[in-house]
Amino acid sequence: MAYYWYIIIIVIAVIVIFMIQRYRSFMSGIDTPESEKLARFTDKNFTHQIKNGIVLIDFWAEWCQPCKIQGPIVSQLAEDNEDKNVKIGKCDVEKNPKIAKQLGIMNIPTIVIFKSGKEAGRLVGLKNKKALEKAIDSYK
Repeated sequence: MAYYWYIIIIVIAVIVIFMIQRYRSFMSGIDTPESEKLARFTDKNFTHQIKNGIVLIDFWAEWCQPCKIQGPIVSQLAEDNEDKNVKIGKCDVEKNPKIAKQLGIMNIPTIVIFKSGKEAGRLVGLKNKKALEKAIDSYK
C-alpha cells in the first residue's frame, strides 16, 4: 500500500515542478520595458495598418492581469522580429471598443493574426513566445 503513496507523491511533485517552470517562463519578461518596435492599433488606424503582410495584434486592457504578463512577451517578440513583412503590435480594447466589437473580442488577452487584411488566426488566453512565433510562421 505504501508503494502507491510513493507514486502519488512523485506524480504530484512532477506536476508542481512543471507548473513552476511554466510560471517562470511567463514571468521572465514581466519587468521589461515596452519595445519601441510595437505598432499601436486604434479604431482610426486599424484598417490601414493591417492591409499588407502579416500582422499580429495583442488585444488587451490595463486591468487584465494575464494581459500584464502577455504584454512583455509580445513586446519581446516585436523586438526580436527582423522580418519586415510581419508587423507586431497592441490594441487596448478599453480605448478602442469599436474594433474590439467588430472583431468579436470577448476574452482578453486575445492575439489575432491578419494576413493581407483578413483574419488568419486567433489565439485566446495567455501564450508564450514560442507559441506566438509558431503561429506567425504558420501564416508566412
